[in-house]
Amino acid sequence: MRLLPALLSTLVILHSSFAAERPNIVVILVDDMGFSDLGCYGSEIPTPNLDALAKNGVRFTQFYNTARCCPTRAALLTGLYSHQAGVGHMTNNGGQPGYIGHLNDSCVTIAEVLKPAGYFTAMTGKWHVGQQAGVAPWTRGFDRSLNAAAGGFYFPTHPRAELWLNGEKVANDDKRLVIQNWYSTDLWVAQGLQFIDEAVTVKKPFYWHLCFNAPHFSLQAPAEDIAQFRGKYKAGWGAIRDARYAKQQQLGIIDTAWEKSPRPKDVKAWKDVSSEEQDRFDHIMAVYAAVVHHMDKAVGEVVAGLKQRGVFDNTLILFMSDNGGNAESGPNGKTNGDPSEGSSDWFCGESWAFVENTPFRLYKHYNHEGGIASPLIAHWPQGIAAKNELRTQPAHLIDIMATAVDVTGATYPKEFKGHAITPMEGRSLVPAFANKSIDRDALYWEHEGNAAIRVGDDKLVRRGRNGEWELYDMHTDRTELHDLAKSQPGKVKALADKWEAWAERAHVKPYPNEGGGKKKAKDRKKAAE
Repeated sequence: MRLLPALLSTLVILHSSFAAERPNIVVILVDDMGFSDLGCYGSEIPTPNLDALAKNGVRFTQFYNTARCCPTRAALLTGLYSHQAGVGHMTNNGGQPGYIGHLNDSCVTIAEVLKPAGYFTAMTGKWHVGQQAGVAPWTRGFDRSLNAAAGGFYFPTHPRAELWLNGEKVANDDKRLVIQNWYSTDLWVAQGLQFIDEAVTVKKPFYWHLCFNAPHFSLQAPAEDIAQFRGKYKAGWGAIRDARYAKQQQLGIIDTAWEKSPRPKDVKAWKDVSSEEQDRFDHIMAVYAAVVHHMDKAVGEVVAGLKQRGVFDNTLILFMSDNGGNAESGPNGKTNGDPSEGSSDWFCGESWAFVENTPFRLYKHYNHEGGIASPLIAHWPQGIAAKNELRTQPAHLIDIMATAVDVTGATYPKEFKGHAITPMEGRSLVPAFANKSIDRDALYWEHEGNAAIRVGDDKLVRRGRNGEWELYDMHTDRTELHDLAKSQPGKVKALADKWEAWAERAHVKPYPNEGGGKKKAKDRKKAAE
């Protein structure tokens, strides 16, 4: 019997040693940022901190989101396709299982999976998966949180600026906030690092879910940030896009054989824009660049904070965007008020969105590459040996859950709080970190009737529920300019049938009732016009 205490002591030491070796995870999600908006993905916007993470880690060139805010957040948090989690559209209730507008009881979040494995879990930033229905960070596994329920904001004077701290709605000048007179990009980081201090104190590995609202509209930034970019976009969208396209080829982000998609018909040639309007458009993109650049500086604060706490080397950082660049407000964009103040309302519009998504077609909302292609940077000194390498394996937000389970040794449950849990759809990215293949059958998309399926290099995609299916070879034509549908009807049918089977299985069908997703899509189209 005397051996039992000694044996238990040994087991505790072994468990503690294992716990200490398990990585921390920081998932960083940005909002409405295009595929080419980082320096390491082709941009002229200075993003030195993210570029440094890419230089010392890996960049994925074929990583995908869901083309829209809420569905992306649901898929990222749960490892399921968004309809399976109940968020097939936005947070309105569409009256069907795939469209209830909040995370359902058949899914678990990464926090709910890692917390039982001994992880400290924290969330800062934009939530937007159903807080209006009682689904909030503090009800879905997060120990600590400072969040916005839905829409993004930058300054405390914004009309929708509301904060919840650990489940309590607080004033925008609450003394418990680490920063007063804040810019939200900085606040999410500073408060998150304070939460991480708690994890370090209790010697727990941590999961930090950091969701910037940058660079979502309404675009706002400190005046000094905007000023440093004024005049830099007077070359026009054509020249800026050409420069990005050339840099992407040089970096190896895109294949030199892929043609650049053409300027959209509703976007004027820069030479046809009056000098007064050129100055206005320069100002719009200067604000956008300022928002992205400030976000990068905040990522630098994350890195510095992790280093100061001695946890950087064993932290897996994953950085991605929730959808492609946003063309809402049409080709003219929107410039209401002073963008350095919280009451303003600025949108980039289509004329700059097609630059943000270089070299791809279309935008947020759509399942063509411009809507769903995202940067993914993975950095983990103790776990990823590769430095400054590219990964071409197709991957998706649904893979983040599986990756977290893989690297932490956590258990994905079959049941949780008395409910059967839908099995994970994603695959671990750990093999891809070592440049090995990811074993998967297919990737699927659906949003507002826009739909797609990718099997290997074959991608079938359509615009709207009544749109014609288009077929593209992603190896030779990822910019989707040469439709093969008419020449390969057999492949179109096979892929369409496969998509239909998934749509039935994943609760894409039945589609939302009128007054749900369809109505909001119509309202959005009317507003854009």
